Amino acid sequence: MDAAAGGGSAVTHDILPVFRGMAAARASATASRQVVVPPLNFDMVAPGLYRSGHPNERNFAFLRRLCLRTIVYLGTEDYRTNMAEFARKEGIRVFHYRVNMNKEPFTEMDEEQVASALAHVLDRRNYPVLVHCNKGKYRVGCLVGIVRRLQGWSHTSILEEYARFAGERIADEEFIEIFDLAQVNINPEHQPEWL
Repeated sequence: MDAAAGGGSAVTHDILPVFRGMAAARASATASRQVVVPPLNFDMVAPGLYRSGHPNERNFAFLRRLCLRTIVYLGTEDYRTNMAEFARKEGIRVFHYRVNMNKEPFTEMDEEQVASALAHVLDRRNYPVLVHCNKGKYRVGCLVGIVRRLQGWSHTSILEEYARFAGERIADEEFIEIFDLAQVNINPEHQPEWL
């Protein structure tokens, strides 16, 4: 039967290559897209300041999109070779602070180390900056809690944000509350606008 006479078979044959071409184009576009996976407990703290757990190879494409200048690592372990190599290739400076977690009754984060890390975190010349520890919960949570105090957040809001990532930890909550903000050396010329 003729397509003009309403048989329709010619239309089907004419349109099949178009559908095949569209399917091939979609498959090609999907294959060329790079899957981006943020690190564990990733979040934006403020413009240019990010927090997370320890990134791994699956997170490299995501981290590239942040255009990081600096990474601040809070942990007692040596920096993982894969991350050190990634940072070197990307031209990212890494500051490693060997900070213990707060654990009652005997272990407490070193306030001088935290104040020194905060000096890097609160210097916009280092932005964009990622602050991370192993899981992105406790050490980073304390540092972010202190940033929130410097921003003038209420104690309740600070603890709610901390709990969202780490649950309740009395030792960390106390550390955030009693940390002496005067220890933090902030250069007014280079502090972020949001502080």
